[in-house]
Amino acid sequence: MDKKEQILASALKLFVEFGFHGTPTSKIAKEAGVSNGTLFHYFATKEDLIKELYITIKNDLNQFLFSKITPEDSVEAIIKKVFIYFIYWALDNREKNHYIQQVLFSPHIFQISESVLMEQSQKHIQLIEEAKATKIIKDLPTDLIYTLANSHLMGIYNYVVNLPPDQQKPIIENGFEMLWDMLTEQK
Repeated sequence: MDKKEQILASALKLFVEFGFHGTPTSKIAKEAGVSNGTLFHYFATKEDLIKELYITIKNDLNQFLFSKITPEDSVEAIIKKVFIYFIYWALDNREKNHYIQQVLFSPHIFQISESVLMEQSQKHIQLIEEAKATKIIKDLPTDLIYTLANSHLMGIYNYVVNLPPDQQKPIIENGFEMLWDMLTEQK
């Protein structure tokens, strides 16, 4: 790892363990094995570090999720893959998932530009719009569907996180079916 990566990795560990206020930059620098000056060379402020770490994790997550999609996948299959792979990613990357939630529920989220936040959700929004346009899912406000899906994802994650792995898969699969039933027209 280069110094910047060491700083980001140390910041992730410490922010998750001690929170934003309980983690001074000096503690991050010490954990990363760099000087305070080196940390500030890469990140002018603690806020810049918080933002870059969030953006990096979200970009990596989206790259992971959409790498699982194939051109042959139907819209339903894509939505299912994004749902299921998100939960498996979160289970495999608990600190990163915790950090995303930590930022989302803090004032720090308002320091990230609207354009960056829109870019991160763009593929998800397009997927919802496509599913609505082709009448695969109900014609509800896109932001409502996006919010419900995210809340449902975190609910399923929080339920399975402490279950043994052999018990997680059926819950995750059933969790998707519950979401899908909610979003689709019942015949």
